[in-house]
Amino acid sequence: MTRTIKTQPLTPTVFAPFGDVLDCAGEPDKMINRGLCARYHDRAALDFTDGRAGISLFKAQLRALPFALDLIERHPNGSQAFIPMGLDPFLVIAAENPDATPQAFLTDAGQAINFHKGTWHGVLTPLSGSGLFAVVDRVGPGANLEEHHFKTPWIIQA
Repeated sequence: MTRTIKTQPLTPTVFAPFGDVLDCAGEPDKMINRGLCARYHDRAALDFTDGRAGISLFKAQLRALPFALDLIERHPNGSQAFIPMGLDPFLVIAAENPDATPQAFLTDAGQAINFHKGTWHGVLTPLSGSGLFAVVDRVGPGANLEEHHFKTPWIIQA
C-alpha cells in the first residue's frame, strides 16, 4: 500500500498549528542602523521547559523528492527552529500526532521555521544547497526527543 502526500507552499496561515514561519514578508517593524537595516521583530515563539535556548549548527545530507517519510519526532520540552544558512528551499513535514496524516511544505528562499514545543515533525530535510542550518532549540537536563517510526512510509511528492 502506498501512502502519498503532496507538498504545499509554506505560509504562516497553513503552518500556524505547527509553528512559526520566519521570513521578511510585509513591512519591517522598524528601520535600524541609520535606516540601513530592516528589523522584522520577534518572529518566533521560543518556548523551553527547564532549560535555555541554544544555537547549534546542523549539516544535513541533501534529500530528493519523492521522499520516503518513515520517521517523525517531537521535542516535548522545547520549540525548535530550523534556519537555513543559505537561500535554498527545504522540505518541512509536520503532523498533529503520529496517527494523523502528515503535511508537507516547501519553503521559499529566505524562509525558516520554528516548530512549537511538542509538535511532531520530520527530520531536517534540505533538497539543495549546502544542507547547513542554524538550529535554535532547548539545551538542558533530561531527554527532549521522542520518535515515531511508521510501519508503512509516507511518500512525499512535489
